[in-house]
Amino acid sequence: MPITQNSELSPELSPELSPEQSPELCPEELCPCGKQTSQGALAYQQCCQPYHRGQAAPDAETLMRSRYSAFVLREHDYLISTHDSDYLNGLTKGLLDSDNHTHWIGLDVNDFQETGDTAVVEFHAWYLDDGLTAIHEISQFHKRNGRWLYTTGEQRPPEMPSRNLPCPCKSGKKFKQCCLSRKA
Repeated sequence: MPITQNSELSPELSPELSPEQSPELCPEELCPCGKQTSQGALAYQQCCQPYHRGQAAPDAETLMRSRYSAFVLREHDYLISTHDSDYLNGLTKGLLDSDNHTHWIGLDVNDFQETGDTAVVEFHAWYLDDGLTAIHEISQFHKRNGRWLYTTGEQRPPEMPSRNLPCPCKSGKKFKQCCLSRKA
């Protein structure tokens, strides 16, 4: 999940974690990115964990999903290493360590287009901040030395789900019966 000058993280941290702590996630638990296969949602160890441990993402959508999971799990070294250094604009691990207090609840990939060594991924990264909101971004990626890297992102206003659609938190409930009225 990219952070840019226009997408600084600000929602409140879950009360059980201090900014210095990382959420614990067993490898068998479902991956925060929510990737689905025909057999259902993938476990973290089958999804984003290999990328967090150094395996190259095969495409920009996978990289974007793994970056979202890295934000959730506070894998800030991974976020810096997968952000093209020419586009960091002063972003550091220290800044992420001090500013990543977001209560993330889900990810929706809206569109993915890859052309050669460049790609675009549009997504909504849902979080709670006095109610449900999202970072809606169209992210740019390019491949350098065989690895996909995030470069920039264009922020858009979030497109909220209608009341009767599934909730972005992936609870299986309708939005109106779940996060529509939920507070951070």
